Amino acid sequence: MTGVGNPYVDEKSVSGVDTAGGSTVATAGPAQPPPSRGGPAHGWSHTGLLQRSWVRLLLGLILPGLILTLWQLNSVIGPFSAVQVPPPAAVFNAAVELIQRGELWTHIGISTQRVLLGFTFGATLGLTIGSLVGLSRIADALLAPTIGALRAVPSLAWVPLLILWMKIGEDSKVTLILIGAFFPVFTTVYLALRHVDRNLVEAGRAFGLNGFKLLTTVQLPAVIPSVFSGLRLGLAQAWLFLVAAELIASSLGLGYLLTDSQYNGRVDRIFLAIILLAVIGKSTDALLGVAEKWAVRRWT
Repeated sequence: MTGVGNPYVDEKSVSGVDTAGGSTVATAGPAQPPPSRGGPAHGWSHTGLLQRSWVRLLLGLILPGLILTLWQLNSVIGPFSAVQVPPPAAVFNAAVELIQRGELWTHIGISTQRVLLGFTFGATLGLTIGSLVGLSRIADALLAPTIGALRAVPSLAWVPLLILWMKIGEDSKVTLILIGAFFPVFTTVYLALRHVDRNLVEAGRAFGLNGFKLLTTVQLPAVIPSVFSGLRLGLAQAWLFLVAAELIASSLGLGYLLTDSQYNGRVDRIFLAIILLAVIGKSTDALLGVAEKWAVRRWT
């Protein structure tokens, strides 16, 4: 008997009569079983939940909260003395002291200004030269080996030359940060453009696009995620080079606060400078992440 034993067969879908006379029986295929209660229709998805911003924020706060708890416990029962690892309250008091003296916001402002200037110039050069070398085989042969060699030079190796060429001032500091930001952006853009789908480029040329118009209309939009990866790496590198830049006879900035506190034995201020560098660096990276999402929606 058709459909017997199959609980998912709809009786209304069975037509005809099964007789010995050979009447035709038209039987629909077995219906699909209903979704289980544990599936997406009745449950929740880990992937979907992790895409919610508030969930990611809470998860991201777990590790800092754990570190803060262990830090506080160290001041009570930990193996490190207060001289080696000052308690969180001491670091907070150091911040309050600098704010009351009107110094903390000055240090933060001057360091942020140096990073933004150096990153802007370095990223612009990285995008320009990376696009040139990525699109031109002649430029690749001429420039890529030299730039690859310069990329291996440590940041502090540039400091004596910058002092000699630009003296002690803002120009030398911003230039060192520029150098730090340039190489990640250049490398990422260069490699991304070398691997753009050739069919996409040929389609653009078929519509009459060439040169700069082809670059801005087809090639750069095709590598937007890679470009922003390079920009975020360049920004992180700019903050890393900031401390080296502020070693150049600086009297202001978070890098100066870090080294000056080392000489004066103010470990609480050293922790404060490190925390501020981490927080401000992550904040600027988050702003670039917002810009990346907008650019991906706009051009891809």
